[in-house]
Amino acid sequence: MSIYDIASRAVRLLPAESAHRFTIDALKTGLAKPASQLDDPRLAVTLRKSGLKLPNPIGLAAGFDKNAEVFAQMLAFGFGFVECGTVTPRPQAGNPRPRLFRLDADRAVINRMGFNNEGIGMFVRRLSGAPRSIGVIGANVGANKDSEDRVADYVAGVKAVWPYSSYITINISSPNTPGLRGLQDRSALEELLGRIGVAAREMDAAVKNRPVFLKVAPDLDDKAISGIADVVKAQDWLSGLIVSNTTIDRPETLVSKHKAEIGGLSGAPLLEKSTAALAAFKSEIGDQFDLIGAGGIASAEDVLAKLRAGAQAVQLYSALVYEGPSLVQRIKRDLVAMMDAAGATHVSDLAKP
Repeated sequence: MSIYDIASRAVRLLPAESAHRFTIDALKTGLAKPASQLDDPRLAVTLRKSGLKLPNPIGLAAGFDKNAEVFAQMLAFGFGFVECGTVTPRPQAGNPRPRLFRLDADRAVINRMGFNNEGIGMFVRRLSGAPRSIGVIGANVGANKDSEDRVADYVAGVKAVWPYSSYITINISSPNTPGLRGLQDRSALEELLGRIGVAAREMDAAVKNRPVFLKVAPDLDDKAISGIADVVKAQDWLSGLIVSNTTIDRPETLVSKHKAEIGGLSGAPLLEKSTAALAAFKSEIGDQFDLIGAGGIASAEDVLAKLRAGAQAVQLYSALVYEGPSLVQRIKRDLVAMMDAAGATHVSDLAKP
């Protein structure tokens, strides 16, 4: 067990949101300073449509580094890419506290944060100060809760982060902003992607090759998945999907005292549901778009489940609460061991039947 994992266990004695803020501050001040390591070249991934080149397929999901404060430190822990945000055009406080809950016995988290962030201005200022060579940094954009034109918020966010991020994620799947998931409905999604597409083409004329992903919910039936896929397939500028965000479902298996809290559930109980949604989207869109799998990942076996369901890369976050920041290195070591045992020349080989 590393010093970082021991520290993580100690931090869990604090209330969940206070622990998160303490972790961010510790990373910023250098109290947690990992030694960077080179990845086995067999872990390197180039996403098919977007062309994103990743040193390994394990990414940090949005939500951890909301305000783009510690992306360099998290890359140093071994992530192949880090997604910052969700950020909105104007700063907002988010929902009332308490709004973040650990479900220890379930290895899960419930949050109803509500896009709390410092706004796009501060976010861009931090991203713009990063050297281009630092690594792959994504920007996850959302809409302000009180916005009269949420689509305009997304367009403004895309334009603001475009020059300073490696890729952009359109987050329409958080359950904690009322009405936001309605943007996944066919007509609303067509308008959203139509207007963002205009902005993307405009920005691409100045700064080329900025992939854009759409992040969707796991709480979609077959008809909704088919409808989203149809809209997505009409957007030649869009790079792919991130599947998925948190769930509003509450599995009967949950036992923790906070299991009935309102908000999005993430962590181990989300793995099966999110992976099924990923496989369903893969069935609809094939290899036409990139797929990034998120939800419930805590091991190399979980990563393989996502790859086998159609993902080219994955993201995790909630497992860090329980496993500590060295989890990403452990997952990569296990993937390398699996490749060695199978005689595989690339991590994608492990996903083949």
